[in-house]
Amino acid sequence: MTEQNDPIAISIEDSVKVKAKSSTLSLNDFPKYDLFLSQVIEFLEDLFNDETYTINIIQNYIKSDVIAKPHHGKKKGYTKIHLIQLVFVSYMRPVLSTEEIKKVFNLAFNDINNREDDIITWETAYDLFYEIQKNQAKSTSNLIIDEKKLRGYVDELNIREEDKERIFVFISVLALVAKASFIKNTAKELIN
Repeated sequence: MTEQNDPIAISIEDSVKVKAKSSTLSLNDFPKYDLFLSQVIEFLEDLFNDETYTINIIQNYIKSDVIAKPHHGKKKGYTKIHLIQLVFVSYMRPVLSTEEIKKVFNLAFNDINNREDDIITWETAYDLFYEIQKNQAKSTSNLIIDEKKLRGYVDELNIREEDKERIFVFISVLALVAKASFIKNTAKELIN
């Protein structure tokens, strides 16, 4: 029996695709208003059912400069940018160390607390990520990532030529860790 005709192989592939679709949220579906930390945790746990988040985990990411500091003086100090950062961290943390996550973010955003030195916006990064995820979920290819398509995304950005390779590496890492995360979660589902 070939792999294409094997019902188990097909259902595993379908399971990965379903997981990819269900844990990817359009930027338009993010909360429109700033959030309290408890609301941020609820948002993440709703999106990533099998992940646990605590105030300490998020505060440690802030102290380590993995994610930006919340806005001071505001009760609801967590913005859409914080949510995007935490969604990216959620995909990366099972695969990369905290220091490696910081390196990935530094490829596109330099100083995590300074929006003015970003090569692309967090919203643009998330839109690219969302598009890559949609394409991976639809793809029938066995490619780990479609390098040509990723380079096409980078070429469409209005960024300096010398920054294009950094952004390519950034979105490639995001695509790889997301795929790894889906595969890990699918494996967990199979054994449970």
